[in-house]
Amino acid sequence: MELFRAILPFVVIMGLMYVLMIRPQQKKAKETQNMLNSLKKGDSIVTIGGLHGVVDEITEPENTVVIDCEGIYLTFERRAVARIVTKSEAVTSTQAEELGTNTPEESVDGE
Repeated sequence: MELFRAILPFVVIMGLMYVLMIRPQQKKAKETQNMLNSLKKGDSIVTIGGLHGVVDEITEPENTVVIDCEGIYLTFERRAVARIVTKSEAVTSTQAEELGTNTPEESVDGE
């Protein structure tokens, strides 16, 4: 009985660590893997480096993604994609001008 009382706190702590730390990380990793597997041509994406682009081609053997950034084609590992941008999140420079926000070029000029 004494042994059970001595081990019980450790078992409770391990259970809490699993519920609060390990399980959420596994869930996030699974969601990320599902997102990467669902990539298709035409998806707007953001890489982990912050580059925005549109998926032009996905090659399976190398797990690479080719994105088109205004005529420049770049190749990335599939795991470098941070997220898929939905149409509601994408704001083009034309929309930014309509909203009256400054583009980076305007900010440099001090306007």
